Amino acid sequence: MAASPRIEELRAVARYHRERYDLYRAKVYGPRPTTMTRLRELERAHEAADARLRHAEREHAAAGQG
Repeated sequence: MAASPRIEELRAVARYHRERYDLYRAKVYGPRPTTMTRLRELERAHEAADARLRHAEREHAAAGQG
């Protein structure tokens, strides 16, 4: 079963937030100033986007079985 356009959009959003979080996490180890508050904000955004994607994929799979 092909993924819906909505799921593809959620995948792109989740990837975007994961990449931003990963880049900032790497930046923490460099010489530039960073804040733990910003890192936590990016982590929360990444986790929320990932949760939305997982939820949509579960709904899509359940709808295909019914």
